[in-house]
Amino acid sequence: MTFSKQIRNIVLNEDINFLLTNRIPRKTVTHFMGWFSKIRIPLVTKVSIGVWRLFTDLDLSDAKKIKFDSLHDCFTRELKEGARAVDVGPQVLVSPSDAIVGACGQVVDGQLFQAKGFPYTLRDLLGQAEDVSAWQDGCFVTLRLTSAMYHRFHAPYDGVIRKVVYMSGDTWNVNPIALKRVEKLFCKNERALIAMNIGAQGYPVALVPVAAILVASIRLHAINTLFCASYQGETTIHCEHTFEKGQELGWFEHGSTIIVFAPKGFSLSPEIESGTVLRMGQPLMQLPPNQSICGAGNVPIAGESQ
Repeated sequence: MTFSKQIRNIVLNEDINFLLTNRIPRKTVTHFMGWFSKIRIPLVTKVSIGVWRLFTDLDLSDAKKIKFDSLHDCFTRELKEGARAVDVGPQVLVSPSDAIVGACGQVVDGQLFQAKGFPYTLRDLLGQAEDVSAWQDGCFVTLRLTSAMYHRFHAPYDGVIRKVVYMSGDTWNVNPIALKRVEKLFCKNERALIAMNIGAQGYPVALVPVAAILVASIRLHAINTLFCASYQGETTIHCEHTFEKGQELGWFEHGSTIIVFAPKGFSLSPEIESGTVLRMGQPLMQLPPNQSICGAGNVPIAGESQ
């Protein structure tokens, strides 16, 4: 067994992993990593990426660049042209990111699961003041981005972002080990609600990027804002940002989770189940039958009380 595999086996031990990534000063470590990752010294960058490879299956073969200015530059890398194929099917809502599918299925009376036996509600996640009726009995998919994955996220369909709501919070690890131990974990962490309407029908769809330890920063192009622990601006930002399926919407500074919500009538694509490995652009959900003409509808803002 190689040294790197021995290291991984130790870190992947559930008790050790939970202690190493959660029972530490999470925000302090996250702030330090944010600073350290932006150091632009070639030797530091080279050694940091080398250490990163000890713990992950980091594959940079599809990256646009072959040399990186910093660890952060590598984390937020762009891809070569054509590295991801976006399913253009009019009935298909695609995955906004590379990811491993976590919990998924129906939202029942506003309740869903982060892991077996660990329920939470839409209001727990999005706040008591938000109108969550659009997704009360819809469907959801939790997408986990590992640290080695491509960290940018894209539009799942043609549409328009109407509103972004930022919620500050903790930086618990969001890996399966922590999700089985910390109740309502997603509802405790820093996160943002990206409320959008898609297609000619203006279906309300939501992306909820959730930050985690080492990654309490989310960049959104729609409002040219970096949400992070030091953010002091508005928490609810209205906008009118149109996009096409597959268009880049933003990125995580490292890797984390995106929860996708769709209204009643949508269904999961047949291959979607817990553990499915996806690439951005692959089918995630199916739109309701005969309601798939693309274009941003002129409808009420998703997620907003009328």
